[in-house]
Amino acid sequence: MDLADNRSVVNALRILKLSFLTGHAALLLLGILLPSYLKIDCQEYPYFVTYSQEMEEPGNLDIEMFNVVGNPQGGDSFIGSDVEFEYGLKGWWTTEFYLDGQATQNQSTIFTGFRWENRFRPLSREHWINPVLYVEFEDINGANKSLKEVVGHDGRYDFLVPNWLARMDKERELELKLILGSNVRGWNISENFIAEKNLAGDPWEFGYAFGVSRALQLAASARECTFCAEKFQAGLEMYGGLGDANGFGLHLTSQYLGPTINWSAPNGMTVAFSPQFGLNGYSIPVLYRFSVSYEIQQFFSHFHRGGS
Repeated sequence: MDLADNRSVVNALRILKLSFLTGHAALLLLGILLPSYLKIDCQEYPYFVTYSQEMEEPGNLDIEMFNVVGNPQGGDSFIGSDVEFEYGLKGWWTTEFYLDGQATQNQSTIFTGFRWENRFRPLSREHWINPVLYVEFEDINGANKSLKEVVGHDGRYDFLVPNWLARMDKERELELKLILGSNVRGWNISENFIAEKNLAGDPWEFGYAFGVSRALQLAASARECTFCAEKFQAGLEMYGGLGDANGFGLHLTSQYLGPTINWSAPNGMTVAFSPQFGLNGYSIPVLYRFSVSYEIQQFFSHFHRGGS
C-alpha cells in the first residue's frame, strides 16, 4: 500500500469517527427530548437501500437518521446524511419526509434538499409475495451524497465534482419503485425495481435493490435482555444501477454488496450498520452505512391526552 492509499484510509477513518460522534450526539439529544411517558418501540429489517413490504402502523411516527461514509478514488472523503420522518396514515399507506445533507472533507457542509415519499400496499393480507407501490418526489441538488438508491449510470466519478459546482445542478425528480417482499420461515426476502426520471427531460433511469435477513433467534426469551440473540437481525444487501432508457443493462453501472446487522435496544432505540463493497471499478470501493431510529406509537394521541 503506497502513501496515497494510507492517506485515503486515514481520511476515511477520521470522517467515520466524526460521523459516529455526530450520530451519537443527535441520538442522545433525541432521547432527552422525547417524553418518558411515550411508549417507544421499533423493529425493522437491517436494510439501508432495500425496502421490504412492511408498512408503518397507523398513527405511529418513526424518526430515523441514515448516514453513509465513503472515500471515492481520486476524491475527498464524505458523509451523506438524511433525517427521515415516517408516519403511518393508514394500514395500506405510509408517508415519509426526508431532509438531506452532506459534508465533504476539505470542502464544505451543505444542505442538499428534501424528498417526499409515499408507499401503498394494495393487498392487506399476507401473501407468498406482497407487492408495495412506491412514489417519491425529490427536490435535491447534484451535491447530494445520501445514496438512498443507485440508478442509471451513477458512479464514483459523480463524487469527484466539488460541492460548489455540483450544488448548482438542481434535480427535481420522480422516483417509482415496485417493492416485492416475502416472509419465509423467519427469513425476509425483499426485491425492489427502481425507475427514476428527472422532470427536466432526461431519460428514465433504472436500478434495483435486493435484501435478505433473519433474526438471530426467533423465539423470545422468558426474561428481558439487552444483548441476547433475539435483539439482533442480520442479513445481506445488494443494489446497483441498470442503465437508462437509452441503454438498459449493467454497462457502466456501479454495484454494491455487503452484510447488514441491526440491534434493538430495550429502550426502543434501533442501531444498524453495514460495510458495503463496490463490485467494479465504477463503484466507490467501500461504503460504511449506519443508522439510528426511534418509533413513537400513536404520536398525535399523546398531544390530545395532554390537552395540547
